Amino acid sequence: MDGRKTLVLTGASRGIGHATVKRFSAEGWRVLTCSRQPFDPRCPWPGGEEDHIQIDLASPDKTIAAIAGIKEKIGGRLDALVNNAGISPKGPEGARLNTLETDLRTWGQVFHVNFFASIVLARGLMAELSAAKGSVVNVTSIAGSRVHPFAGAAYATSKAALAALTREMAHDFGPLGVRVNAIAPGEIETAILSPGTDKIVEGLPLRRLGQPKEVADAIWFLCSEQASYISGTELQINGGQHV
Repeated sequence: MDGRKTLVLTGASRGIGHATVKRFSAEGWRVLTCSRQPFDPRCPWPGGEEDHIQIDLASPDKTIAAIAGIKEKIGGRLDALVNNAGISPKGPEGARLNTLETDLRTWGQVFHVNFFASIVLARGLMAELSAAKGSVVNVTSIAGSRVHPFAGAAYATSKAALAALTREMAHDFGPLGVRVNAIAPGEIETAILSPGTDKIVEGLPLRRLGQPKEVADAIWFLCSEQASYISGTELQINGGQHV
């Protein structure tokens, strides 16, 4: 075991996840990345392949099964778990899937990835988080608190549920010395953005998209000593969109 702090991060392969790997690696942390894809050798961070876990968070059985492998890799201590993986299915030609058109299987799949996986992983790694007096960050969304023009109903409700879960987890994990917070990004410049986002940006107080690095900095803050008395909070990262 080396003396580095360890982060387990889901949805690491692009966007906010990718920026988070870079941020924590720059601070000298060991980052274990979890995603549906196998490790991409183009990823520039050290120890990448050895620290990658291929995991299908849409499958409860596979998520539970992966926990044993994660435990083996982290060896008794986990300083941070960031639940960033999220899926937002679209209809034909990128149409928004509303409550009338989303089939039950899609609801289930979205909730498994965006909601259930977060508590399954946190509970599975509870002893390691507690040993390190670590912290959990759940990535919610501005779509969790209002109807969004592009994010579908299943995505939005899963993120609202994740915000409520953050509160419940903060209550339950606190006595173990583990802090649990959420970040709710708004319009961030990543591959998940839909055409037409520029119209939203025109109405934002800051008049621009957010950058993945700006979100990664907030995740870093919540996992750092600077946030040692912050728990049960959902931090809005949206250029003032929520006002």
